[in-house]
Amino acid sequence: MEDILKKIGDLVAEGEEDEAVEAVREALKQGIEPLKVLTDGAGKGMDAVSEQYNAGEAFLPELVLAGDAMTAIMKIVFESMDEKTAAETKEGVVVIGQAKGDVHDIGKNICSALLAVNGFEVHDLGIDVPVKKFIEEAESVNADFILMSTLLTTSLPYLSDTLQYIKDTGHRDQYYFCVGGGPVTPEFAEKIGANGWSRTAFDCVDMCKQLVKGHKAEDGQFVMVDSEA
Repeated sequence: MEDILKKIGDLVAEGEEDEAVEAVREALKQGIEPLKVLTDGAGKGMDAVSEQYNAGEAFLPELVLAGDAMTAIMKIVFESMDEKTAAETKEGVVVIGQAKGDVHDIGKNICSALLAVNGFEVHDLGIDVPVKKFIEEAESVNADFILMSTLLTTSLPYLSDTLQYIKDTGHRDQYYFCVGGGPVTPEFAEKIGANGWSRTAFDCVDMCKQLVKGHKAEDGQFVMVDSEA
């Protein structure tokens, strides 16, 4: 059992998604508990690559590939669990994307990878995402979070437009709406009624965890996380 769990961890750390998924399926066939596969197998691999990234020994491509492998594995693992256990294990479901007009995605990609590492189910819409696409995807995957970012001041209005659309369609209390990116200040985030703002990708994970633990998805509930402050 330990051998296959180590194999899963190594494959995740190496970003070998297809082989990691195959190894996970084999582990489940052997009767290893899904939660053990996730925590003692895939999770150990993600911990390893995260430590390498923090130490400057691994870089964004490696982190993103490992995050993709982790996301694929989580889907299989959660499907194999009973509903109650899956709900207790998963931190939350995230829809993330770059605001309309913005094609910069490095920061968003890091956020996606780190959220996956930390137990969130991540649905990445990519770049230049239309306002309505966020809510459509959130409804489709039963999301808890809608995360938007931009590095362009010209795309800032789309952040408030998306939140307004969520309100207009009667879904405000269903989703934590959080924003970030270079020109996005905490003052701007709070002014438009967002639930959270974070400076870095690591702060984003902390912010999401804080929100699910003690805040409601509604106007007036605001969490700011800034590790550089």
